[in-house]
Amino acid sequence: MRSATITRKTKETDITLSLSLDGGENKIETGIGFFDHMLNSFVVHYGFSLNIVAKADMEVDCHHTVEDVGIVLGQAFAKAIGNKSVIARYGSFAIPMDEALAFASLDISGRPFLVFDAQFSDQTIGGFDTCMCEEFFRAFCFQAGITLHIKVPYGSNSHHKTEAIFKAVAHGLKAAATIQNNGIISTKGAL
Repeated sequence: MRSATITRKTKETDITLSLSLDGGENKIETGIGFFDHMLNSFVVHYGFSLNIVAKADMEVDCHHTVEDVGIVLGQAFAKAIGNKSVIARYGSFAIPMDEALAFASLDISGRPFLVFDAQFSDQTIGGFDTCMCEEFFRAFCFQAGITLHIKVPYGSNSHHKTEAIFKAVAHGLKAAATIQNNGIISTKGAL
């Protein structure tokens, strides 16, 4: 089973996370309702299971929680995916959500990079700072070893745009992590 459990404890956060890429039960408690909603969308649209309890200095703001959850989730994903020798490696997906459209294209290559092209008209959504969407995905892809491109060409509702991003990335990851048993997809023979 492709799974991992990671614990991260700092002066700012205390996070325990268990991930199974092959599914199971979910429990998501970060203390930020909208972020929990986005993580639940991520989980449902990929089909993995996630158990996470995050405690943090929310009296400061949501930054430390969101970024550190991205770090821990990225580490767990990298551990669960293993040596990448049997996965499809690439995945791209577009998600429409009412007036908004989001694209995600990624490569589970071991070479982390993020291109994030999305603008939000609102600064916050239910206690979640919209600027943290980019920070979450940066932390996630740099720890998971993923090249990730995200683009939202249009949309007016920040909730819709953010949710479309999380769903598009989830579907792209699902495609890229599919087991195919054809060996490593690389002209180098290694990632």
